Amino acid sequence: MSTPTPTPTPDVTHHGGGVAAIKVPIPDNPLGHTLVHVLDTDRGPVLVDTGWDDPHSWNTLTAGLETLGIAVSDIHGVVITHHHPDHHGLSGKVRDASGAWIALHAADTEVVLRTRSAEPAVWLDYMTAKLAAAGAPDEHIAPLRAAHASGRMRTLPGLCAAVPDREIVHGELLPLAGRRLRAVWTPGHTPGHVCLHLEEAHPANLPGNGRLFSGDHLLPGISPHIGLYEDPAALAAAAAPEAPEGTRATDPLGDYLDSLERIARLDPAEVLPAHQHAFTDAPARVRALLRHHEERLAGLWELLAEPLTPWGLAERMEWNRPWEQIPYGSRNIAVSEAEAHVRRLVKQGRAEPVPGSDPTTYRAL
Repeated sequence: MSTPTPTPTPDVTHHGGGVAAIKVPIPDNPLGHTLVHVLDTDRGPVLVDTGWDDPHSWNTLTAGLETLGIAVSDIHGVVITHHHPDHHGLSGKVRDASGAWIALHAADTEVVLRTRSAEPAVWLDYMTAKLAAAGAPDEHIAPLRAAHASGRMRTLPGLCAAVPDREIVHGELLPLAGRRLRAVWTPGHTPGHVCLHLEEAHPANLPGNGRLFSGDHLLPGISPHIGLYEDPAALAAAAAPEAPEGTRATDPLGDYLDSLERIARLDPAEVLPAHQHAFTDAPARVRALLRHHEERLAGLWELLAEPLTPWGLAERMEWNRPWEQIPYGSRNIAVSEAEAHVRRLVKQGRAEPVPGSDPTTYRAL
């Protein structure tokens, strides 16, 4: 006899002014949970993000809604800050249960459409080529090659993400009856990440300009992962090796730093992020993050006195634990972050690729 899944005890926070937050768990992830925000409108409740597609997460979300007196079938719309599965994962289930619309920025919709059309094998080839170009050792790449060769590949998170119905456009108000919610494009964590500025007086009359749903862009105690955006040309080459190669000279870290300053100028009274907890004084948090990344860039510039691949750079960077203790998947994320930082140094004229190096090696200027 199978043991029934226990009904979760939802953790719900009331923020006042028709805004609440539900802690939706992320399985096996140190972040712990996604804060799914519920916004009352004159046409029914709207969710800002939805959480990871997992039965326990779904049960927690629906139980949290019930605590607020809302059935999932009552949901009118879903606004997604960015396409990552801990934010967009349950959007399709919410839409299936309620008929709600889903809104996402066009740059992240492009990622959703691209990943939906790619087989897991294509992603394995893409990751294999990307890690090899970054200087990853053969023993790190071997599991990807073995998974491809075996033909027994699982579906990866995000490959079946829901296609949105509506586009979030920077600077425009979302069509929410009775509310003023304006989209602020904040690329960096993803190419289409948005923050959402609730242009209404703070319910507790805190000083500042309304409230900000910040997604992963601005968090009170951690800096979000900033890695290279997926390269469509490289992905196409993995799907069809005869296709011409090409890259987009994107600069995610530069995008992120510019976006931070945009948020500081808004000066919201309170920030409602998707992880950790609500906080005030967004400009001070922005200043701290700008200092953090400049210090990190300066440290990497010093490391590049010795020519290094992105993998070699990641091995020497400071993380929350020694490199040998970082799990396999987290190493891939770390290398992507190292690449984003070294690309920023190249854009600033502080580093350059060593001509003819394969894998590409970088040196300080």
